[in-house]
Amino acid sequence: MNRTNLLKLLGGTIAAVWTLQASANGFCLADQDAFAMARGEAFVATADNPSAIYYNPAGITQLQGGNLRGGLYGIYLDPSYRPPATALNAGQVYYDENNFAAAPQFFGTYTPEDCPLSFGFGVYAPFGGNIKWPDDTGFRTVATQGSLTYLTINPVVAIKPLSTLSFGAGLMANYANLDFQQGLRPNTRFPNFYKFDGEGWSFGYNLGVLWQPIEQLSFGASFRSSADVTFKGQAEYELFTAGVAQSSIPAQMNLTFPLEVVGGLSYRPTPKWNLEFDADYTDWSSFGKTAINQPEIPPLVGPTPSPVTFDWQASWMFEFGATRYLAKGWHVSAGYVFSENSVPDSYYTPLAADLDRHFISVGAGHKGRHLDFDVAYQFGYGPGNTVTGSQPSSPIGASTTRHPADGTYDFISHAVLVTLGWHF
Repeated sequence: MNRTNLLKLLGGTIAAVWTLQASANGFCLADQDAFAMARGEAFVATADNPSAIYYNPAGITQLQGGNLRGGLYGIYLDPSYRPPATALNAGQVYYDENNFAAAPQFFGTYTPEDCPLSFGFGVYAPFGGNIKWPDDTGFRTVATQGSLTYLTINPVVAIKPLSTLSFGAGLMANYANLDFQQGLRPNTRFPNFYKFDGEGWSFGYNLGVLWQPIEQLSFGASFRSSADVTFKGQAEYELFTAGVAQSSIPAQMNLTFPLEVVGGLSYRPTPKWNLEFDADYTDWSSFGKTAINQPEIPPLVGPTPSPVTFDWQASWMFEFGATRYLAKGWHVSAGYVFSENSVPDSYYTPLAADLDRHFISVGAGHKGRHLDFDVAYQFGYGPGNTVTGSQPSSPIGASTTRHPADGTYDFISHAVLVTLGWHF
């Protein structure tokens, strides 16, 4: 392999590397509040605590005075992989070696007395993940490990022009850091790897509307814009079999994180019950084609942007939740989420390993005069997804293995979210 092809391979094989395992479709982290999580994320038409900044910014008009709310989301992920029957390692089962992950969130709101405006500020992680596969899966030339950190700073303002109608809007400043690694040969006889570590900022906005025409019914909708991130950093590679020692060069790539639209209906037959159904659309087709740029490459080669293809598809999450309000400020909730697969077989990546998934959640909490708390547990399950006919996102990747990601992927997760709130 000459240096030109080596550098094209380094760029091209990234296509299946940067996306990461998470708890919902694609690599979204939809769980930003314990009360909402216990209800199966069916919260856009309720949105009655400060986490409405994320779920539906129009909802903060329901809050009086000052309110703070923060929590910690912890998850145990256990995805597994079984090679196809024709593979040399058929019969083996491989598991992710980075099973635990955590993400914090913080929200604050303030509504002045006798003022139609409410103000809010949130910091949270809407995307992220961390995964590491063993070196002998058979797809090490596609991916071995990676992590994504994505933090959003989100100031919002909401207005209530009518007693039954509210609107909200906010700006989103997003910081993202991405690093990943894969092999350059199917085997590990000689040292061979590629690493990328980059970071970048992006900006977007979110909108929300909440309408409660009668006491028993409430309608809500929210929109989160797409965001373009240019990851700038370093690419490090080593391939002694090609006579190339370890080296590091500047590299960057542009990625568009998807827009999201959520709509829902809350039905409250009595003050003691709140039932809600939401539909959540995420346009993962924004992950269509991109390119890896490595301008400072060895002399006489020249810049070689490497085109890569994802061809992800838009997907839905359908969410149902129920809350029973008890005496003395206590409440219990339960919910269900169905999340569609976003990643087609044609360019499947084991670092997303997306598939149709089911989530069941339960939770309880208490709302006091000044202090609130909620605790929720969520179980996730994805029945086996057998991938066939996959291909590298760059044609050069085919020189190492024809169907790098074929096999059967399964998914199980356990998550706990604890949230505390304070009114003043």
